[in-house]
Amino acid sequence: MRYCAVVPKEVISAAGDQFRKRPIGTGPFKFQAWEENVKLVLRKNKTYFEKNKKGEQLPHLEAIAIQFLNDRQSEFLQFKQGKFDFINSLDAAYKDELLTPNGKLNPEYKASVQFQKGPYLNTEYLGLYLDKKNTPLNDIRIRQAINIGFDREKMITYLRNTIGIAALKGIIPNGLGGQPHSDLIRYQPKYARELVDAYKKDNNTISPKITLATDANYLDVCEFLQQELAKIGLAIEINLMPTATLRQMKTKGKLEAFRASWIADYPDAENYLSLFYAKNHSPNGPNYTHYENEQFDSLYQKAMAESRPKERLKQYRKMDELMMKDYPIVPLYYDEIVRFVHKNVVGLEMNPLNLLYLKNVKKKKVN
Repeated sequence: MRYCAVVPKEVISAAGDQFRKRPIGTGPFKFQAWEENVKLVLRKNKTYFEKNKKGEQLPHLEAIAIQFLNDRQSEFLQFKQGKFDFINSLDAAYKDELLTPNGKLNPEYKASVQFQKGPYLNTEYLGLYLDKKNTPLNDIRIRQAINIGFDREKMITYLRNTIGIAALKGIIPNGLGGQPHSDLIRYQPKYARELVDAYKKDNNTISPKITLATDANYLDVCEFLQQELAKIGLAIEINLMPTATLRQMKTKGKLEAFRASWIADYPDAENYLSLFYAKNHSPNGPNYTHYENEQFDSLYQKAMAESRPKERLKQYRKMDELMMKDYPIVPLYYDEIVRFVHKNVVGLEMNPLNLLYLKNVKKKKVN
């Protein structure tokens, strides 16, 4: 994991919790200055040990400046003005400015901007909390109806400019071993409506309502779900809250349903399936839905003890299929990395974990 690195014990002992402001390591860049929530500056490590294939000393850049902005529109405007060299990810604030409806770079930017796109180990989903009493989500028919009651392809086309892949195979994203071979979810609005109608009849209710929590970044997706699920007879009330509040309440089990994402910490499907292991119930672990299934737990334990990769992938596949029969989540889409980079920047590599490697990057002078 890139978050873990060798650090000097004697410096940690001397600096204590101030090590974060005076870090020492062995990477291509070294710490220069940091004003929290404003700007971080790194300088070239002139004693760095690596060289490229041509024998040139790495890194090439003299310095890196990272700015922290809460406003995505401001971020885009500064990129457009050339104050930022690249921006990462797609945001509703500027997606239609940069991309055509079919996911291509708008012609006006082709002369100055590179559009990079690639697979991303990130699954966007709705979590359905299973320990809450007196909620329609306790009934598997409602959970199934939500899963099959909206068109993911339509959502990606109109809200994401075709960036992303419809999540039809459970929690494990595309490109990661262990994903089921065939689709586990199909868009079936008629059957979804029948499931909701049967629930209404059995529970003597006219309009079952579910509260869905989200932050502003995914409000458009949640409003789309609200409109589509209304067509099958489900009323979705959207609870908009700050990201930090959403994360805290999700961990404490205070949310009936919530929009979430899981970005792989390491490229193995166990990272995703740990979300459904009973011993990982939040707040002690990442099982935010409080899903429990003895067969799933048994398979999980076997997979953790299995040293043969192919056999472990078979266990992963069974676990994903088993979990999705209970519908504790609603997979939305498997994300894709998008980067918009000024053409004077070369050597910026992509990877499925979307980690930033800058040691091979060069920046050409602009005439």
